[in-house]
Amino acid sequence: MHNLKHKILDKIFQTIGRAADEMGLECYLIGGYVRDILLDRQSKDIDVVVVGNGIDFAQKLAKTLGKGAFLSVFKTYGTAQVKHKGVEIEIVGARKESYNRNSRNPVVETGTLEDDQKRRDFTINALAICLNISRFGDVLDPFDGIADLQKKIIQTPLNPDITFSDDPLRMLRAIRFSSQLDFRIADETLAAITRNALRLEIITAERITDELNKILLSTKPSVGFFLLDKTGLLPLILPELSAMKGIEKQNNCAHKDNFVHSLKVLDKMAEHSPDLWLRWAALLHDIGKPAVKRYDENLGWTFHNHNFVGNKIVPKIFKRLKLPLGDPLKFVQLMVLLHMRPITLAEDNVTDSAVRRLLFDAGDNIDSLMTLCECDITSNNMEKVQRFSENFRLVRQKLVELEEKDRIRNFQPPVDGLEIMQTFNLPPCNIIGELKTQIKDAILDGVIPNDHDAAFEFLLKIAAEKGLKAQ
Repeated sequence: MHNLKHKILDKIFQTIGRAADEMGLECYLIGGYVRDILLDRQSKDIDVVVVGNGIDFAQKLAKTLGKGAFLSVFKTYGTAQVKHKGVEIEIVGARKESYNRNSRNPVVETGTLEDDQKRRDFTINALAICLNISRFGDVLDPFDGIADLQKKIIQTPLNPDITFSDDPLRMLRAIRFSSQLDFRIADETLAAITRNALRLEIITAERITDELNKILLSTKPSVGFFLLDKTGLLPLILPELSAMKGIEKQNNCAHKDNFVHSLKVLDKMAEHSPDLWLRWAALLHDIGKPAVKRYDENLGWTFHNHNFVGNKIVPKIFKRLKLPLGDPLKFVQLMVLLHMRPITLAEDNVTDSAVRRLLFDAGDNIDSLMTLCECDITSNNMEKVQRFSENFRLVRQKLVELEEKDRIRNFQPPVDGLEIMQTFNLPPCNIIGELKTQIKDAILDGVIPNDHDAAFEFLLKIAAEKGLKAQ
C-alpha cells in the first residue's frame, strides 16, 4: 500500500484526523486534491469524506479549529464547508447514489468508503488518503488510479455508459481534464462519450459553460475542442464553431479549414495571454466565415465582411451559453469586429491616418487587438509570417508614437456639441453632429492637431461653408 504522509505535512490534516478519531469516524482526503498531490500540482479544493454524518463532523471540526473557523452547512446536499485561515475544506459523509434518467441530481443514501469511491467520475479522482492518526497517509486505490496517473489515462471506475448517462456533465469533465492535464481519454471511455453525447441536453448552460471556460484556460485549449468535435459534443454546444469545419475545393482552389485555424490561433493566444475573454475572442474571431463564404472565379474563395457578421453572431452565443452580457461581451464583439483592421494595415503601407483611426476605434483594447492579430498569423509560409510580424512591429511602434503625440486613444472632439450650439446660436439638430464628425475626421486624418484652438478655427471654416456665422 502506498503511503503519502510526507505529502500532507500541513497541520490542518492532522487536526482533521484527530477530530475524526475523537468521534470514532473513518476520515479520508479524497478526489482532486489527492490527484493533484500525486501530480505535484497546486490545489485549493480540499475534499474530505467521513464514514458517518458529514455535517456533524464539520461542526466538530469547526469547534476544534476554534476562532477564525467559519462553518457553512448545505443540508439539502448533506455537505458542509469549513473555512480556516484561507483554506476551504469541503466535507461530506460517505454515500452511494442512484440516478433518475431525466436529472443529474442523484438519490443519495449513506454508504461506505468503497461506495463513495465507486460514485466518483474517474479512477484518478477516486483515490483516497486516510487521515485517521493510526493510518495517517495510507492510500486507498481500488481502481488503480495511481497507475492511470502514471500512464496519463482518464477512464471511469465503473461502466462508462452508466457513469456518463447518470451524470452527463462528466463527459465534459473528462475532456476538460484531458486538456488541463495533457492526459489521454481511454478508448472505451471516449467511445462512451460519443454514444451518450445527446444526454448533454439535461445539463444546464451554466454548467456547460463552466467546463468550456476551464478548457479555454488550459495550457493547450485545442486539445479539448478537438475532443468535443470527435465525440459529437461540439455541435450540441457550439454549432457555429462546428460549421467552420472542413475544406471546400473548386477549380483546384481550396480554402483553409477555418475550424483548425481558429484552434491554432487559440493555442497561440494561450501562450501569450491568460485572459479568458481574449481567448474567447481568439476562438470566435472568424465565426462569421461560414455565413459569408463564396467562390469567385477571379478571386477564389472569399469571406467578405465576416468580421461584421461575426460581431452579430457573438451575442447569440453568449446568450445561449449564459456568458456575461456586459463588458466581456462588448470586448469579444469589438475584437471580432476589428481583428481584420491591423492585418490590412500590415498588408499596406502603414499611414498615420489609418493608425489614428484604429487607435480611436480600439481605445484601451488596442494592445489586446494587436495580440489577437499577431496570433492570427498561422501560415506555414515562414517568409509570410516574418513579413507580417515585422509589419505588426511597425504598426505597434506607430501606435505608441501617435498616442504620445496626438492623444487619440478614447479622445472626444475638443469642441463639443454645446459649444457649437452656443457659437452659432443653433437648436439641437443634425448639423451639430455633422460638424463634430468633420472635426473628429480632421484630427484622425492629421489635418489639424488634437487641441481646442485648432479645432475651433477649423469649425469656423467648415461652418462658413455651410452658411453658418458665429453669433
